[in-house]
Order: sequence, then structure tokens, then C-alpha cells
Amino acid sequence: MPDYGKIDRGFFEEYIHPNLGASREDVRLGPTPGVDFGVIDVNDSALVVATDPISILPALGFERAARFALNIVLADVAVSGFAPQFLSISFTLPPSMTDAEFGTLWSAIDDAATELGVSVVTGHTARYEGCEYPWIGSATAFAVGDHDDIIRPDGTQPGDQVIVTTGPAVEAVGLLTTLFGDRMSLPEDTIATAKRRLSETNTVRDALTAGELPVTAIHDATEGGLQGGLTELAASSGLRLEIDSTTVPTKPAVDDVCAYLDIEPWHATSSGTLLITAPKQHADRVVAALHDRGTDAAVVGTAHTGRGVYVDGTRVRHPETDPSWAVYAEYATDP
Repeated sequence: MPDYGKIDRGFFEEYIHPNLGASREDVRLGPTPGVDFGVIDVNDSALVVATDPISILPALGFERAARFALNIVLADVAVSGFAPQFLSISFTLPPSMTDAEFGTLWSAIDDAATELGVSVVTGHTARYEGCEYPWIGSATAFAVGDHDDIIRPDGTQPGDQVIVTTGPAVEAVGLLTTLFGDRMSLPEDTIATAKRRLSETNTVRDALTAGELPVTAIHDATEGGLQGGLTELAASSGLRLEIDSTTVPTKPAVDDVCAYLDIEPWHATSSGTLLITAPKQHADRVVAALHDRGTDAAVVGTAHTGRGVYVDGTRVRHPETDPSWAVYAEYATDP
């Protein structure tokens, strides 16, 4: 298991996958590496479910931090093509958090959920000794729809075009510079530009926009970044993805900040970046719909029979460890 971040595939296959409780026929899609959601059959309808931790960084401001955290939870359902509908949320709050701070956080979650048509249906809220920021709970999002309408993570077909939105490392760069930019020896305009990347981490509406079109798979590039997401997408479909790095959108200041922090942009967490596959005849239409939303997107490659991800002709592997966690830990523990 990596020191920070998500467990690796080896840990999952040794400890978790063999021990998933009762085997039930109504579980249509269970825990799978690189897959963002599960699917349960309920009276011939599909219940899509996804669970994520809640990360709150007070330095972002409680309103902004709450919206950021909620988007990460809801995105894992949205990539199924279903709009999130219900939310179960559990808070294990640090004793240092005041009632007023929680009130600001909860009000922001309420506002964001209302905007997206999401209802909170159950939860738990308490303060406990030993709890501390940023990890203060977890949440599960749900959506109900027809099985035939699910965009499965393994749906990519040979010949499909690979589309990337926003580009690599937007979350890592936006977060790290917002939290620690005043301690980085970079030009002020670079830091200011990098901080704006954090506003581009909302993928829910982008996923739903793509899901209304003839796409075959949607995956978000969170921990492990763009390269991790691509390898997960290839593994899910059992195909070979050939990627042209020169066509991948990259936001201003991302490369500069990553070079300063000595992290590989394609390996760094990037909530805000979606990987989408679509039949060739529909790919340009998907890109155009995302552009209409103000989201950068481009066709960056093609799916073929075979295995793995090849960037500019060279095979790349899952990075396993996301470098942004070590950078965060270093800055957070060494003020």
C-alpha cells in the first residue's frame, strides 16, 4: 500500500476483493479497480452508488471547501451518466470546529445540492477526540435509472476516440498553490494563475453533458492523475489506448508549478479532468458540447485491440503513488 492516498491494485486484490461479504445476484457491478461506482438491481431499475471521503481544508474557506468536497462525491455517480439524486453523509468533526463554521459548511452543501437536484436522505454528525482536518467524514451518493442508460466504465470499443477535458494536475496545482503559494519561490502572476485552477475542478455538469451524448465510457482522473486514469480506463475495457501527448489540453501555470514542486503533471491528482470515449463519428460533437459549457476538451487518442496505454508510442504504467500527497504532507508538517 502507498504511504499516502488510495490503496494500490495489489492491496485491493489481496485484502479487499476476496472479502466482499455475501454474493448477491442483484449486485450488477461491485468494487473494481479504476471503477468509480457500483450498480444494484432494484425491481429492474439500476441503483448507482458511490462513496468518497469528505476532505475539508479550512484555508480554502468553509463554503468553498464544502463545494469542492461535495463535487468529488457526486462526480463518481455522474460519470455513470445518471444525475446524482440522493446523498447520505457522515461527519466526524474535529473538536476545534465551531458551530458557526459547521453552519457555513452545511449551508454551502445545501446550496450546491439544491442546485443539482440532490436530496440528503440520512447521515450522522458528531465531534470526536482525535478527528482532525482535512478528513472529517464520508458520503455516499445515489442515483436511480434504467440499466440500459448506464455508461459503464468498461464500455470503450475499438476505434473509439479518447477525449480529455481540462488537462492534467488542475486539482493538485490549484490546491497546493492556494494553500501554500506564499511559500513557493515562483512569480506572483504564476501563483495567481495557478490558484485559479481550483475553480476548474467541478466535473459533475461536464459528466452529465457528455452523458447525454453517444459516449461509451466516462472516468475522472483523480488520484494517480491523467496517466493513472488512462491506465484504469484501458484496463476496464481490456483495450490499448494510443495517446498523442501534444493534443492533451494543459492549463496555464500547471507545468511551471509541477516543475517547481518536482512532480510529474500526468501523475498528480486532477479532479476536474474527465476521460471520455466516444465513437469516432460522435467525438467532435462531444468536444463541441463541452466547449459550449466553457470546458476545454480535445480528442487525444484512439482505442485499439490490445492492452495498455501508449503515449507517443511508449507504454506507460499506472503511477501507483500520487506525488501530490507527499508534497502536501511536506508543506503541511513543515510550516
